[in-house]
Amino acid sequence: MIQKSDDRNRRILRFPAVHPCEGVSPATLLCDLIDISRTICDYQSKIFITQRRNAREAIRQIGLLHIFFEEIRDRHDSSLPDFVRLCFSELHLTLQKLRFLLEDCTREGARLWILMRSERVSSEFRVLIKTIATALDVLPLRSIHVSTEVRELVELVAKQAFKAKFKVDPDDERAMNDVLTFLNEFESKVAPRGIDLRRVIDYLEIRSWSQCDKEIKFLDEEIDWESSNGDEKEVVLLSSVMAFMCYCRVVMFDVVDRKSNDRSDVRCNGEMLSCLNPDDFKCPISLELMTDPVTISTGHTYDRSSIQKWFKAGSITCPKTGGQLTSTELVPNSALRKLIRQFCSNKGTPMAEPGSKNRDITRTICAGSNVAAEAMNLLANYLAGRLVVGTGEEKNKAAYEIRLLAKSSIFNRSCFCKANAIAPLLMMLPSTDPSIQENSIAALLNLSKYSKCKTEIVEHGGLILILDVLSRGLKMDCRQIAAATLFYLSSVEEYRKLIGEIPHAIPSLVKLIREGNPRGKKNAVVAIFGLLVYPGNHDRMIAAGAIPSLVDLLTSSVREDLVTDSLAVLARLAEKLDATIAIMGTSALPQLIRILNSTTSRVEKEYCVSLLLSLCTNGGAEVIPMLQNSPSLMASLYSLLTEGNSRASKKASSLISILHGFHSPNSTGLLAPEVPQERFVHVPQIVVDSFC
Repeated sequence: MIQKSDDRNRRILRFPAVHPCEGVSPATLLCDLIDISRTICDYQSKIFITQRRNAREAIRQIGLLHIFFEEIRDRHDSSLPDFVRLCFSELHLTLQKLRFLLEDCTREGARLWILMRSERVSSEFRVLIKTIATALDVLPLRSIHVSTEVRELVELVAKQAFKAKFKVDPDDERAMNDVLTFLNEFESKVAPRGIDLRRVIDYLEIRSWSQCDKEIKFLDEEIDWESSNGDEKEVVLLSSVMAFMCYCRVVMFDVVDRKSNDRSDVRCNGEMLSCLNPDDFKCPISLELMTDPVTISTGHTYDRSSIQKWFKAGSITCPKTGGQLTSTELVPNSALRKLIRQFCSNKGTPMAEPGSKNRDITRTICAGSNVAAEAMNLLANYLAGRLVVGTGEEKNKAAYEIRLLAKSSIFNRSCFCKANAIAPLLMMLPSTDPSIQENSIAALLNLSKYSKCKTEIVEHGGLILILDVLSRGLKMDCRQIAAATLFYLSSVEEYRKLIGEIPHAIPSLVKLIREGNPRGKKNAVVAIFGLLVYPGNHDRMIAAGAIPSLVDLLTSSVREDLVTDSLAVLARLAEKLDATIAIMGTSALPQLIRILNSTTSRVEKEYCVSLLLSLCTNGGAEVIPMLQNSPSLMASLYSLLTEGNSRASKKASSLISILHGFHSPNSTGLLAPEVPQERFVHVPQIVVDSFC
């Protein structure tokens, strides 16, 4: 068997080729050589933006070798000498690397980076072809049964391979030098001329905003990789090149397009999308857009995480039909996933990757290079100016660009703050155009994660404008983003008080919990949690009806994170007697016991115990008998004594003591726990849920 390398996560210009197995048969080795050489020949029909001459020459030579390999196969010569097999093994390894190199040269989104690495890429072509020449030079052609013509072809390939000069194409070199000139101009705080930028962009055949954006995303991924591996020199160059491409995306393209560059996919998917209802892309369980659709044995499709939770809860039935399942096997629905991707692309909505991890953006406190820093300052001033004097379309695009640039970079946020972009963004919030309102509030959300931007937002009267979007936003997305923005603003003690004192602030958040989509509900809950850090907001929450809405989430939500956050808020509210009374007026108690007994989340268990402890402390005689009537509760509490963390164990111990001591002769009905209850402030992973 031929060893196969898993190159799904291969980094660019890294070639994880592997030697064939030692015991591989000549026939198997030959078939694999034919397959690889055919794959390389197929690259002749692909577009090489750079390295055209080098790629064309390499493919031509491998095409001749392909004829050689096929003739050996057609003559059914399986008795190859060991020395021939050694040469073929070396050719097999080298052809793998060449295939990887050609793949990188045609890789979508990597055009600029391949250009900037022209010297290295040319060197790779040169080394690989010389290696092939060496292997052919020692190959005993006389011992292989092929025609004279084919033997002469192989000898010709070997000679040409030794003589071939794989150099940087002069046109590539000029384009690369132009980019280096732009980087020097950025470092000198000089904005390059548009006509010069256009020359390079046209050379790379980057024709649209979306193509430019793909280049940026690729470079950003490379920066993440190199940063994690400590290659600072590479990070500096990548950061500078990405800043150049960001500048081009903003300045050179007036229209934001999200359409696929594959015309056949666009046509095919467009026809399918026109026949489908967007609701078909939502999971029947969570009612959220599916990120990883899977099909069960009944033929119905669900999001993987939702159906797994359904099975985990003990339901081995189809949620839609109620029929018993013969198997819980999940089959990925890749066709539907592709359609959902296209739908998200057309709508300009990022699609989360299943199992993706939250990105650590602490590295973006600095720009990555002096070039990137100065380019971003120029860009921030350019966009801030567009927000003030641009047309409606120009203002909308500027807000969208700020939304993207501020999302994943702390340094970028500081640049927009210095460029005075906050005030004009706030002025765009009352717009009657849903797109302008959404891009403006989303840009403000991403900027509100930066401390100085928080101050700017509040000092320019942003609280009232953001609350207006929360209560009367033109789209549900605008409302949920406004709630997320309030969450970040509430991290400042003074602003928590200011927000709470605005009459319609907390009622609007409670309304979003009742009426919003799952993302909106989550953002409203975490915003409420942030406001509760200020004690003066507790009574306002109760008066606004927050408690019944939160309790409803415990029963109606299939999102585990939303249940966890709701428990966290209820636990904080329950510290006060008025909140305890309000909670006891709902169906919370049986729900808390159910969650405590069934959940596998230690965090949820801790919240439940904290809530029950507060209810017992404040409710006493009314609460404790109800808990004592639950036979499974005590077992869950005892398990927390050994399995929970120190906080959960202490709370469980206190609750057990109360339940055991309620019927003692000295019982008074209103009991304090033997171990003083801590103020419940530990809330891990309270984050907003926004696609901004």
